[in-house]
Amino acid sequence: MVSPTYDGFPAAVGVSRLTVYDWPTVEGLPGGGTPHLHLTCSEGYVVTAGRGAVQTLTTSGFEETPLEPGTVAWFTPGTIHRLVNDGGLEITVVMQNSGLPEAGDAILTLPQDRLTDPDTYADAIRIPADQPEAEQARAARARRDLATRRFLALREATERGDPEPLAAFQRAAAALVRPRLDAWEQRWREGAHAAAEATRAQLDALRGEDADHLTAARVSATGPAARGRFGMCGRLAVYPGI
Repeated sequence: MVSPTYDGFPAAVGVSRLTVYDWPTVEGLPGGGTPHLHLTCSEGYVVTAGRGAVQTLTTSGFEETPLEPGTVAWFTPGTIHRLVNDGGLEITVVMQNSGLPEAGDAILTLPQDRLTDPDTYADAIRIPADQPEAEQARAARARRDLATRRFLALREATERGDPEPLAAFQRAAAALVRPRLDAWEQRWREGAHAAAEATRAQLDALRGEDADHLTAARVSATGPAARGRFGMCGRLAVYPGI
């Protein structure tokens, strides 16, 4: 029996608050995040402060979308994306599948020799949680710069009409996440799938003149479980259970 209500955040999306890194980039931009893609999740940006852009690369080519307060931008799985911070850029990030993009569904555009197997990749992206904040920042900036150089190379190859470097990265990314797919499916079943099925059950009930699920209405609220975490694109405020 499908539950008549879904208790999680609407549509089983995840939310985080992001302050984009202001470290100058390898090609001299004022600041920016680490290029990466998601394999099963769409992601959206609601810009709350500052100015910048999101640079994207797909098999269709390179694009740059300006970001300013009030902009809402989103992209589908397979879009390599990179935030550029022109000053004070802050974003509320909305993520599909209960925040799966911050729980594994993300592969950074690292050199191909760092994508050979899950252990090699994990070592390449690790932020040392047991180290002082300055050391964590150094590691986050180093992996960002490494991924940015590969992103720029992938962009150059795509723009000159050579699709193979991007295709090779996509194949490596898909292989890296394959061992996690069962866990991801369970997250989807307990989240987005359950939310959609609850709506179906409510529609069926209302057609049958049954409004009992309305008597179980409730309100929930939460705050950040962690602030200032070094994420892929900036410092994160992370919310539990969203």
